[in-house]
This record gives sequence, C-alpha cells and structure tokens, in this order.
Amino acid sequence: MKAFFTVLVLACTSMAAFAQQSPIPLYPNGVPNAKPTPANYIENTNETAWITKVSVPTLTPYWPAKGTANGTAVVVCPGGGYAGLASAHEGVAIAQAFNKIGVTAFVLKYRLPNDSIMTDKSIGPLQDAQRAIQMVRQNAARWNINPNRIGIIGFSAGGHLASTA
Repeated sequence: MKAFFTVLVLACTSMAAFAQQSPIPLYPNGVPNAKPTPANYIENTNETAWITKVSVPTLTPYWPAKGTANGTAVVVCPGGGYAGLASAHEGVAIAQAFNKIGVTAFVLKYRLPNDSIMTDKSIGPLQDAQRAIQMVRQNAARWNINPNRIGIIGFSAGGHLASTA
C-alpha cells in the first residue's frame, strides 16, 4: 500500500512538471480600446482549436524542459486571416518546436478586428502584440529570459501582425 501511494505521488508530481502554465491576461486592469462586450459575443474554440471572438487577449507560456532553456524567448502569433486564430498548428505546435531548442515560447491570443468590441479595430491586434512583447520584457528576470533575446514570429495574419509590432 505504501508503494502504491509513493508511485501515485510521483506520477502526480511528474505530470505537474510537464503541465504548461495557464494563460496570462495581457490587461489585468481592463483592455484598452475596448467597448463593452455584447452578450452574444462569446469566445469560441472548436475541435481544431480555431478560436474566434476574442475579447480578452492572453499570453500562454510554454517552457522548455528543465536545464535546456537558453534565455531566448519568442512571442508566437497564430494566423487566421484576422477572422480567427489557428492556435493548434500555428501556436501550440510552434511553441513546442521552439521548446525543443531551448527557447521559451509565448502563444498570443490576440483580439480580432471587430467594430462591436473595439473603438478602433485597426489597432486592436497591434496593441495586443506590443503589450505581449512588453510583458515578456518586464518579466524577463523572473522568467530567466535575456531581455535582449526576445523575438516575435507569426503566420499569415499573425505574420503581418508580428511585422508591425
């Protein structure tokens, strides 16, 4: 019985070590350039991790395996034509690939241009990308990241966003 509990505790703690941190809100004190979100504007994620109707942008960290981090970080902007976010293959998969080479990756869930939730939809995604970079820089020491080795990458619309940030 004692051996069973030892194995159970080890299994639980090892699973926790591989768990990724929860998404971090980009704006804990209120989203800039935001209008009150309509009741029917509900974020949606389908079975292929296509995310739409983002009104609360977040940054989800993916940490490299212990002992492999090299102090470099990248913000990953999934694409989707500014209509949605292809978060599985243009977000999480990319973050995990960066982790394999010691890079800490942060997947950005950014707002998609929409007049119903933004006062100026032309700058909403850009504000989120700039805030994501700022957040990683502000927390660089705490997250063991060299503030001079922070980049941004994106795919499709996310690539456009990354190039303007």
